[in-house]
Amino acid sequence: MPSFASIGALLGVPARANILAALIEGRALTATELALYAGVSPQTTSTHLAKLMDAGLITVEKHGRHRFFRLADPHIADILEPLSELVVHQPVPERRKSRAPMDLRPARICYDHLAGNLGVQVADALKGKGYLEPLGGDFRITDSGTAFFAKLDIDLAALARTRRVFARQCLDWSERRPHLGGVLGATLCDRFLDQGWIKRTRVPRQIIVLEPGERALKRLLGIKVA
Repeated sequence: MPSFASIGALLGVPARANILAALIEGRALTATELALYAGVSPQTTSTHLAKLMDAGLITVEKHGRHRFFRLADPHIADILEPLSELVVHQPVPERRKSRAPMDLRPARICYDHLAGNLGVQVADALKGKGYLEPLGGDFRITDSGTAFFAKLDIDLAALARTRRVFARQCLDWSERRPHLGGVLGATLCDRFLDQGWIKRTRVPRQIIVLEPGERALKRLLGIKVA
């Protein structure tokens, strides 16, 4: 895992900061796509990508003639997330501009799990109902929590066999309180998307809660979406 200091040094260059900000969303992107985010030429983007790979922050996957870049490890997103408020202020291509970070505060995706006010509300509700208990920097699933996630067709035993951290307390940069990360947070986010409770918008990382999601969150967790 790269050190916080090395990440901070790399973020000092706006183009590299924008590349990492684009990859926090969890998608794999081509060098051409990342050049648009970085606001520099493809040749310069290649240089930045090489530095980020050398630092162990990103990795590349080859599919046919195409090369796709993504964060090397989900934990890197946890480190980058608190820095997002700084990163999103860097120059971005005109077609990508928005009112971020304000657009991202209500609900967003941090790599592959829920963040923002919605993510923190979900974590708070899971704790309040006794489904999760803080344990160090992680969460522990209670017996009632096991039953709750089973109702959502989430196989906790299968998740526990993965190599990822199970349920991380990921500090939310906008709310200053933890949301649910790790493989459980990612799976819960996927379930919300699959059920049509939330959806992505054209703003990178931003999500909105749909009507079915408002009803489900109120019924399951007592959350009232503003």
